Amino acid sequence: MWFTVVLVVILFLLCLGAAAYETLMERKVAAFLQDRIGPNRAGKFGLLQPLCDGGKLFFKEDFVPRNAEKWLFIISPAILMIIALSTSAVIPWGKSLLIGGETYLVQVANIDIGVLYIMGIVSIGVYGIMLGGWASNNKYSLLGAIRASSQMISYELAMGLSLLSIIMMTGTLDLRTMVEGQAGNLYGLTFLNGMSWNVFYQPLAFILFVTCSFAELNRAPFDLAECESELVGGYHTEYGSMKFGTFLFAEYINMFISSALISTLFFGGYSFPFMNELAENGTLGVNAIGVISIVVFLIKIIFCIFCFMWVRWTLPRFRYDQLMKLGWQIMIPLAILNLLITAVVVVFK
Repeated sequence: MWFTVVLVVILFLLCLGAAAYETLMERKVAAFLQDRIGPNRAGKFGLLQPLCDGGKLFFKEDFVPRNAEKWLFIISPAILMIIALSTSAVIPWGKSLLIGGETYLVQVANIDIGVLYIMGIVSIGVYGIMLGGWASNNKYSLLGAIRASSQMISYELAMGLSLLSIIMMTGTLDLRTMVEGQAGNLYGLTFLNGMSWNVFYQPLAFILFVTCSFAELNRAPFDLAECESELVGGYHTEYGSMKFGTFLFAEYINMFISSALISTLFFGGYSFPFMNELAENGTLGVNAIGVISIVVFLIKIIFCIFCFMWVRWTLPRFRYDQLMKLGWQIMIPLAILNLLITAVVVVFK
């Protein structure tokens, strides 16, 4: 129990720290792609900039619009934050650690329906955005919330269908089992010195899942819920101070968790080449492999986050009709086709 409590606290701080420094990374990546320097005044290389931004939000005016639904307006950012943090519980962050003669998994909750848990939690994330937009009693906020809910519902279908292909191929809903399967030759084909990543078996599912992740996160080019050219600020137009900061933090935590999930499902999670061989022949101890696996997993997550930011500062925003057409007429049929092909291969292999 004590290890789980410590791990929960560490993950909470990790998610908050990651969200804070993702804002700096976002600005640095944008500067790099636009041939600028980016933040470089607050601390060495601008490393204190997130602390300055957070402090500024704390001291800005906090207000509630006169005709808003006060309590819903207040709790909406908290709902989104809680949902964002809850998804980290079932993700395996590393292999295992040996402490006091006992082996502990680097995972808060090792449940055998981890994928189903994440999809269930993610599906209720729309309530935070919808309530925030509706409770503001602002037409721009309401339109942003409606856009967010419609695109999240649309793209969750394609996301779920793309995940079914992975589940059908691996035969499990357990995220740790999926990672361990990619660490060896479980599927009959091996890449990268003993690795068999799912991205090599399911490239179409990978493309569909990543695209749906952009839409689920309301990230460009799918940021129709908050596009400033049409809706001022979208669903958080009326929010200021740390209420706005909480929305921002929840978005970046969701991006951090989405990157972790993409790494887990398609890039072997915490596994690395020769991990099982090093453990079996005793070349490295349990703790050494555990620490390396955590570091490897974080590196994969950072790479995925960079790709999220790269796309944001490269592609233009879709029109809303293009967004809906892509989701319903292209993504869902492709996901169904991929599911059928996977079913045929699994049955006749």
